[in-house]
Amino acid sequence: MKSGYWKIMVIVVGMVLFSVCSASAQLESELTDGLKEALKIGTENAVKLVSQEDGFYKNELIKILLPENLRKAEDILKKAGFEAVIDEFELSMNRAAEKAAVSAVSLFGDAITQMTIDDALNILNGKENEATLYFQEKTSAALTTAFQPIIQTAMNDVGVTNAYQSLQKQVTSALPLGVGDMFDIDLSAYVTEKALDGLFTMLAVEEKKIREDPQARVTELLQKVFK
Repeated sequence: MKSGYWKIMVIVVGMVLFSVCSASAQLESELTDGLKEALKIGTENAVKLVSQEDGFYKNELIKILLPENLRKAEDILKKAGFEAVIDEFELSMNRAAEKAAVSAVSLFGDAITQMTIDDALNILNGKENEATLYFQEKTSAALTTAFQPIIQTAMNDVGVTNAYQSLQKQVTSALPLGVGDMFDIDLSAYVTEKALDGLFTMLAVEEKKIREDPQARVTELLQKVFK
């Protein structure tokens, strides 16, 4: 009798534990899927915002300014008559970033699939931009490598290099002794870095919306995870 009783108890306890483990696994799966969905929607929204015309150029949060070497002398150069060519160069960098941004969706999508349950828990309980920080930490190097040739193509398409060379030629001709290292710039690397910075900045904005605004939780899974 006692032997049969304990066998039944072992079976009951085992069933309870199995049920708890199954429920826990389901919750973990929903959490991970929810965070991945949030990142997917956030990246798509961010890319949509920045890839439209003036998405970079007229957004003060992410507008790509002159490289530091040139920015130091920007006021002097504009007063010396180079304002139009400077503006053209700055606009071209932003246009390249806008043109290249549409390619980021697939690059970001590949990175999202790598998220683990531990990552998801840290993101859910972290800062308002925790998902963006995770994404930035885990993917920046790979994204830079993948994004740079895309940026280079976009730069060629919109004439960044031509605008830069025109500025360099005109300034060097007018100020042959005062240029120094002003034009010692890896332009492709600079525009790539700033374009990715802009994307991550806007991803953080979109993430904050999903966390704080119920209207931004556009799927049932997001509503469940961020309730």
